[in-house]
Amino acid sequence: MTVGRAAGPWDVVVVGAGLAGLACARDLSARGLRVRVLEAGDQVGGRMRTDRVDGFVVDRGFQVFNTAYPQVRRRLPLRELRLRPFTPGFLINDDGRRTRFADPTRAPRQALSGLAAGLAGPRDLAALAALTGFAALAPSARVKRVPDVPTRRALARTGFDDAFVERFFRPFLSGIFLEDELATSSRFFHLVWRTMVRGTLCLPAAGVGAVPALLASALPPGVVALESPVAALTEDGVLDEDGRTVAARAVVVATDARTAARLLPGLRVPPYRTVTTYYHAAGRSPLNEPTLVTDVRRRFVNSVVLSEVHASHAPRGQALVATSVLGGDREGREKDVRAALAEAYGTDPAGWELLTTRTVAAALPAMEPPLAFSRRSRVAAGRFVCGDHRATGSVQGALASGARAAREVAAYLR
Repeated sequence: MTVGRAAGPWDVVVVGAGLAGLACARDLSARGLRVRVLEAGDQVGGRMRTDRVDGFVVDRGFQVFNTAYPQVRRRLPLRELRLRPFTPGFLINDDGRRTRFADPTRAPRQALSGLAAGLAGPRDLAALAALTGFAALAPSARVKRVPDVPTRRALARTGFDDAFVERFFRPFLSGIFLEDELATSSRFFHLVWRTMVRGTLCLPAAGVGAVPALLASALPPGVVALESPVAALTEDGVLDEDGRTVAARAVVVATDARTAARLLPGLRVPPYRTVTTYYHAAGRSPLNEPTLVTDVRRRFVNSVVLSEVHASHAPRGQALVATSVLGGDREGREKDVRAALAEAYGTDPAGWELLTTRTVAAALPAMEPPLAFSRRSRVAAGRFVCGDHRATGSVQGALASGARAAREVAAYLR
């Protein structure tokens, strides 16, 4: 089936207004093409969405924003997001004992004292210095050429003891990879470590949904149509749910992988990781700093007092605690999480109110080796696809995939 030069006002229809779709639409518009973005939801952003719940700012699952991503630096005026940083490091809860890991590139003395306090031996310290030095100094092209094996195997090859991996890397990386076996591609791990060394983990004042909103604001007026689901692709463009054809010379499907496979039969759907985040409202902050807490026993993958990052995330006199676990919600799980939080924070959370629970079933594509950092967007004549499932499961991956789709569409329509 060939799209060719179908009649209609649009050169390109982009299906989906997540990060990939917005980046693609922006690049195509900048080339002078007539672009229409059709979004099924009532907001842009896809999984990067923020809601207001009883005066609290709640993201669709706990998310952070990394300033080191090249696509982020190129596309976004970061000052407008009013970013506030997390502490460069994290606290490790080990049966009620908290050990601080500080970023050795920003607070070397604090990092060494924390690591030396029973967390790491000399071999681990040497391996961590080598890993961090490689992340800070090696060109990105070299990082992408490292042998691609599961992250656990790569850490062993670097020289880390199993005990250090279990207490340090496994709890922390579980919250990034959304899997706790460290089966994720080591190349992706090296890129993650690189961005952490080079950038700052932050949170926008209005929540992570402010990021796609800022991207959308750079598009020409009238480009994005919300609450406009697409039922099917046609020879002339796309068919909306009311049976009307939106004509276009090319179509870019920038949805999640399952929706993309429905619109483009035969497209591979990767396995996905699921995460659930419990948002608790507390009368007072259990930790007076914006620091991630991990758990060696992995009863949760991370917890943070979001109102310590941005006071605007909670009404005056209250605190917002976000705690994430792997997989979905189930009966009794929130109670178990409270017990773990009591130990981790050294406080009684019995009086905390469960504000809301957010389960994201397709939060992150599985990224086991061998991992392709970028895949071709064109799947047929006039048919293109983009999204983090075509690159890496990250803000950088989604934006870069959208940019690649725009380049391929522009070349096709030239």
